[in-house]
Amino acid sequence: MRIALYQPDIAGNVGTILRTATCLGVQVDIIEPCGFPFSDRRLKRAGMDYAAAAEVNRHADWNAFSESQPGRIALLTVAGDTPLPEARFAPGDVLLAGSESAGVPDHVHDAAALRIRIPVRAGFRSLNVAIATGIALGEALRQTGEWPR
Repeated sequence: MRIALYQPDIAGNVGTILRTATCLGVQVDIIEPCGFPFSDRRLKRAGMDYAAAAEVNRHADWNAFSESQPGRIALLTVAGDTPLPEARFAPGDVLLAGSESAGVPDHVHDAAALRIRIPVRAGFRSLNVAIATGIALGEALRQTGEWPR
């Protein structure tokens, strides 16, 4: 199981995701460009000392990332056709989250084998990307039996 972040905009969200991934033993792929310098203090503050231990792979762009991924892409998107409770995960899946401001472009959306949305109450659009990623990762790890022991 991996997490991939497509051109993230907010350093604090990336730091939070790095901390979550480190604690749960999951690698993170960052698809650049980022909307902030990777050395941003907000990333370090949100990730605390956990971010330094994160297994991070940075990719220059979508093509560099997609050429290196053997796993199935499971995109987290408000436009997803599969509600999270109905999604079926497999070991090796890559949970892909889009940028906070723009999501992902159509060609990235089309490349995903699974497009997942987290159901929220009527009148609300979406969750914070770090929270959504954590929720989906928890479900994926539960289904695949990959929680740390």
